[in-house]
Amino acid sequence: MWRNIKKHFDGYPERLRVARVLVENGLSVKNGKIFLNKIEIPPVRIARAAEVDRRTVTETVSVIKANRELRLLFEEIRPAGHSLKEIAKHLDLGVVEITVVDAKAHGILANSAMLLTTGGLSIRQAIVDDPELSPEPKLTLIVEKKIPGELISDLLKIEGVAKVSVY
Repeated sequence: MWRNIKKHFDGYPERLRVARVLVENGLSVKNGKIFLNKIEIPPVRIARAAEVDRRTVTETVSVIKANRELRLLFEEIRPAGHSLKEIAKHLDLGVVEITVVDAKAHGILANSAMLLTTGGLSIRQAIVDDPELSPEPKLTLIVEKKIPGELISDLLKIEGVAKVSVY
C-alpha cells in the first residue's frame, strides 16, 4: 500500500509527509475534506502534525481527490482502533513487545500467540507495525495478565525474534 501512495508523491516530500500522517492516523479524504470517521479535521491541524504549511495539506488532498487510485484508498481508510498498551498497567494486563530481525519473516505472530496461549494467557489485543511505515516495526501483544518470566526466554527462541520487552 505505502509503495503505491509513495509513487504518487514522488518529488514532493512535504505532500508525502501529509499522506503519512493521514495513513498513520487512519484519516480518510472525502470530497476534498479530511475525516476521522465522521468528524471533519481542519487542514491546519494536519499541517501541524506533518510540520508543513496548510496549503501543502490542501494540495495533497487535491492530488488525492484527482487520482482515482488514491481516492479509492483514502476514501475507505479507517483508524485501526485504540491500543491498550498505554493503559495496560492500570487494567492489570500484560504487554510484550517483540522486535524482529526481519519484519517480513513468517510465523512470528503465530508462534508468539501459540507460546502465550500454551502458557495459559489469553491475548486481548495484537498490534503489528507496518514495516513500510515504521523504521523499526514491532509486534505488541496485550494479554489478560502479567507475563511470567519463563515465557520471555521462550519468546526469544522464536526464529526471527531479535528482542523482547515486557511491560
